[in-house]
Amino acid sequence: MMTKAVKYLLIINIVAYIVCLVMPIDDICGLYYIFSPEHKFHIFQPLTYMFMHGGVMHLFFNMFALWMFGRIIEQAWGTRQFVIYYLICGIGAALVQEIGQMAGLISPFAMTVGASGAIYGVLLAFGMLYPDERMFIIPIPFPIKAKYFVMGYAVIEIFEGLTMADGVAHFAHLGGMLFGFIYIMWWKKRQQRQSSYYTGSTGSGWGFGKSSSSTRPDIKVEYNREEKAATNYSRTERERDYDYNAERQQANAEIDRILDKVRQSGYTSLTEEEKIKLFDAGSKK
Repeated sequence: MMTKAVKYLLIINIVAYIVCLVMPIDDICGLYYIFSPEHKFHIFQPLTYMFMHGGVMHLFFNMFALWMFGRIIEQAWGTRQFVIYYLICGIGAALVQEIGQMAGLISPFAMTVGASGAIYGVLLAFGMLYPDERMFIIPIPFPIKAKYFVMGYAVIEIFEGLTMADGVAHFAHLGGMLFGFIYIMWWKKRQQRQSSYYTGSTGSGWGFGKSSSSTRPDIKVEYNREEKAATNYSRTERERDYDYNAERQQANAEIDRILDKVRQSGYTSLTEEEKIKLFDAGSKK
């Protein structure tokens, strides 16, 4: 199933690559060091560089990972939150790359292109949202859990970034994961504060979709109580409010059940009907 944001990101990246084959816009849109000796840095480059790619295989592997993991995260969080997260990871990756050049770990003449920083942020989100999901990674002959897959990639990037000069933006990859982690932890704290304020509980889920869906019915109930205390509702209006809240609570309970199933058995264990319900719930956020 193709989700909305992932579909448009795929289209934009592919179109940008085709345009680059005709016109050298990557020399303008790629990311340069802010104090570049050649004065090639522009303020828009921390955004535009993530839509440029150095070759067809570079583009293919980034877009394949975006399709494989991004659509699952978008279904769980909703389109808006996924896009915000993706851009934060990409821009954060650019910032860390700039810091690496400032520290002398990367050539000041280097140009950075590619969505890899944002993609590594998506991988981190998948590992945190579905830590026990088993994955087959070539050439490893046995499945490994997503959390170990993500941690392994992070260790490899740190090692290669400090020891190898292979032209790969290792620090940008780490930057995408770092900013993704910071954003997720910030959102988790924010959701817990909201849950505590409206319901008197601290809450335990960190996922955008799950936390949002679990707090909204309680918020609606609190608002309804205040409104009913100040207004004389007719019997029909009260019955409508009761039916509305009951339907919302039932719908959110079903989404919570599906998310719990994903955490326990993986996304592939869902039925088509459950996948559609999860996707619809994410699209409404």
